[in-house]
Amino acid sequence: MSRPAMLTVDDDQAVARAVARDLRRRYGRNFQIIRASSGAGALDALRELKLRGGRVAAMLADYRMPQMNGIEFLEQAMDLFPHARRAILTAYADTDAAIQAINVVDVDHYLLKPWDPPEEKLYPVVDALLEAWQAAGDREVEEVKVVGHRWSAPSYRIRDFLASNLVPYRWFAADEPEGRRLLDAAEATPEAVPLVVTPDGQALSAPTAAEVAAVVGLSTAPVRDFYDLIIVGGGPAGLGAAVYGASEGLHTVLVERRAIGGQAGQSSRIENYLGFPDGVSGAQLTERARLQAGKFDAEVLTTREAVGLEARGSARVVRFSDGNELSAHTVILATGVSYRPLAAPGVATLVGRGVYYGSAATEGPSCAATDIYIVGGANSAGQAAIFFSRFARSVTLLVRGDSLERSMSYYLIQQIAGVDNIAVRTRCEVIQAHGDEHLESITLRDSKNGTTTTLPCGHLFVFIGAQPRTEWLDGTVRRDRRGFICTGPDLLVEGDRPTGWDRDRDPFYLESSVPGVFAAGDVRANSVKRVASAVGEGAMAVTLVHRYLEAR
Repeated sequence: MSRPAMLTVDDDQAVARAVARDLRRRYGRNFQIIRASSGAGALDALRELKLRGGRVAAMLADYRMPQMNGIEFLEQAMDLFPHARRAILTAYADTDAAIQAINVVDVDHYLLKPWDPPEEKLYPVVDALLEAWQAAGDREVEEVKVVGHRWSAPSYRIRDFLASNLVPYRWFAADEPEGRRLLDAAEATPEAVPLVVTPDGQALSAPTAAEVAAVVGLSTAPVRDFYDLIIVGGGPAGLGAAVYGASEGLHTVLVERRAIGGQAGQSSRIENYLGFPDGVSGAQLTERARLQAGKFDAEVLTTREAVGLEARGSARVVRFSDGNELSAHTVILATGVSYRPLAAPGVATLVGRGVYYGSAATEGPSCAATDIYIVGGANSAGQAAIFFSRFARSVTLLVRGDSLERSMSYYLIQQIAGVDNIAVRTRCEVIQAHGDEHLESITLRDSKNGTTTTLPCGHLFVFIGAQPRTEWLDGTVRRDRRGFICTGPDLLVEGDRPTGWDRDRDPFYLESSVPGVFAAGDVRANSVKRVASAVGEGAMAVTLVHRYLEAR
């Protein structure tokens, strides 16, 4: 039998030659390397290969191509070779589209250009694609399937959980033919949604996030009884601490209640992070950090909600909502902050059914040709406005202040000003949300003139406030009046150390009122609320962990 083929398509001739050269260098002995310069040309090559009875192991397509982009090409190529593994070649600016392709169009992976050196950035991905193709053989390649209702809050939570954790899935509406077939096969009623069907055929009706995590391959259980370092929170600070802790030889475990990346992971594009001149999506930055932590053998556990912390002798113990606990020499609290609930009548009952906290990128395609509203005036709201402007007919930023200048970065303000379908309404707030099964309209109050207006609205995204989730630390570590964790010099009152402090030294700079328990990132009182500073504090906290361990 002839060698199976690997196909690459890119309209940039220099890139196309480089891809083919790198693939031929490593895989040319066992695979035919076919190069095309357009989607149409690649489809012609695949049709000819199909007629000759050939096989295709993998297809790599550039996202930005004229006439037919990479996603459109792969959709058609799937009809010819449905078992071939598929990857999108993309630049940093297009990573959101690549992630959408993974979650919606059944793409297996995406590769960032440039990938020099290929030994580190190209070959490991291609190796994984080929291993998956060889393992599947002629069997149909399945993905996680989710069946639910469009305006069901539980269905939205499952979709958002999978997307936030970069788990590929395919969505089926419960009232459409394929959705009904899946429900019938699982002997589930349309009311028993969401239904999650795993690649091996296991069906879960109305599962919890923890149950879904367990069946889709996310780690939820620790492998050790005792660690050097427990990190609570998987945002930039937690990931920074995990990378530095594990790379410096500490037995490290990071626990996250929802999805790795935190609020930063939801950002559609971060343009002021050092080293990414073209910007980087929060999901891409998060995934790179997670892989880097795994490279150094840090454990990363999801769906583990911390509910208690205590000191037991020299050990620091974190208790979880499922009744289990973990022990370690030290703990870094990096739980970040959450968006404050919008206190307006009607909002709470419509969360997940038209009202969303955070960017909810999975809702992007659903916003097509609609008018959406975003509440908030900080960077996260601005990034969301740019993202949703690609889908929606119009995007309106609702800001309580007089302008964006005091709360949003200059570069974002300039970008927003340059997008025709984004409008900014200042001194304006939502005072009520209306709708039965889903959000239908909102009432706004304009404080400039005291008038109120009710407007049609199907999507409302909320980015207000920054409140820490630290209630579970009540009575254990000192917090300020807003709930942020006090550390280092902030713990000293007129030179006196915290009550109960049992060390013959002052607390280290990021150390809390409990020796051996540190705080990093947005959850720490008086911290700088930026991704770069959070990563830096995570790394700095590990340095202080070493000092603590040496001084015990």
